Amino acid sequence: MGKRIVFTGGTGKAGRHVVPYLLERGHTVLNVDLAPFYHPGVNTLVADICDSGQMFNALSSHFGLDEYAGGTGPAKIDAVVHFAAVPRVLIRPDNETFAINTVGTYNVIEAAVKLGIRKVIVASSETTYGVCFAEGDKDFHSFPLEEDYDIDPMDSYGLSKVVNEKTARAFAMRSGADIYALRIGNVIEPHEYGMFEGFLADPMSRKRNAWTYIDARDLGQIVDLCIEKDGLGFQVFNAVNDTITATVPTAEFLARHCPDIPLTRPLEGFEGPLSNRKIRETLGFKEEHDWRRYVTTG
Repeated sequence: MGKRIVFTGGTGKAGRHVVPYLLERGHTVLNVDLAPFYHPGVNTLVADICDSGQMFNALSSHFGLDEYAGGTGPAKIDAVVHFAAVPRVLIRPDNETFAINTVGTYNVIEAAVKLGIRKVIVASSETTYGVCFAEGDKDFHSFPLEEDYDIDPMDSYGLSKVVNEKTARAFAMRSGADIYALRIGNVIEPHEYGMFEGFLADPMSRKRNAWTYIDARDLGQIVDLCIEKDGLGFQVFNAVNDTITATVPTAEFLARHCPDIPLTRPLEGFEGPLSNRKIRETLGFKEEHDWRRYVTTG
């Protein structure tokens, strides 16, 4: 049965693929963003996540003009998906990136919990693992990167995502709501698979992303699985596809390119160094868009 979902940041790179996926699954979605998303069946409420009052209003709102016909006020919201953010460093000054992302996430989660919404999904990031926006050539501590890794970013964006995970955990503990944080990998849209030829030709160019990615459509599946899976309290999930972006098995690739970084467990076949084992085992994720479907490797 479809659910009523408020999605912040649905106009962004990931959101414009995830929202249509949720609609196809039978959900009803209100987009909350600073820019409209022109997609059939989706109304955009222009609102600022940094304004607490606007977030309380957005999470207690009609989704469209047709809902006024009911005469009983806005219907119950089943879930909030919070993707709105400054999406990386070097778009806004560092202090603004940190402030917008942390205060905005606090406002969204606070409004959801205090309004009685029992499911919140927030966008965390692969940057929490500390290498993506690091100064210089920083190594990972170990492989695979799993959710219990000692995350240690040094940049304003990655740090904001660490704080957001702590915020989510705090609200989950105090309220008993299910709040799941997705450490989203490098988002690849369908038209971007042409870049993979360059990735394969220059393997170390993908070190900062741990040689892993998430197809934007598979991210839609992950969000939908999170919406449907209740009772987990606070959780962190790596939101990435299954395999490494390389043409040799993962253990061989890492031994060749990162010989001094230890493995905490065996890596079988082409498993991604940023592992999605938890979402496969806990949520039942089954990727539909392996990069090998779209890239000729010779």
